[in-house]
Amino acid sequence: MSHEPIPLGKALASFDALWSPRIVTRVNDYDVRIAKVEGEHVWHAHDDTDEFFLVLDGELHISLREPEGERTVLLPQGAVFTVPRGTEHKPYAPSGAAILMFEPAGTPTVGDRHDEIPDHVDATTGHALDT
Repeated sequence: MSHEPIPLGKALASFDALWSPRIVTRVNDYDVRIAKVEGEHVWHAHDDTDEFFLVLDGELHISLREPEGERTVLLPQGAVFTVPRGTEHKPYAPSGAAILMFEPAGTPTVGDRHDEIPDHVDATTGHALDT
C-alpha cells in the first residue's frame, strides 16, 4: 500500500465498472474500498462482519430486512451508515453514486448469503464482469 496521500477523485476516475469495488488502502486487517454504483445490487448478508458505507457523491439507498420488518435508509452525499453483521441488505443507487466501504480484507461484496447473482457479476468476488 502507498504511504502517500490518495486522492479519491483520481482513484474513482481510474475505472468505470459499476458494483466493482477497488481497494485504495488497508487499515490493519481491513480494506478501504471505493466503488461506483448505479441501479440495484443483490440482497445479501455478511454473517461475521458489519459493513460500513460512506457516500462520497450522489445518493445511496440501502434496503434492510430486520426482525421488525423491511425498511430503507437513504444516504445523501457525506452520510455514513453501518449495516450490522447478519442483516440482509440491498444497496441501490437510482441515479448513481460513489461510495467508500470499510470491511475486513477479503470480504466478498455479495456477502456470505445472497440472492441469485446476475450474469454480469462474478459469483466468487461479487464484482461486475467487464463487458
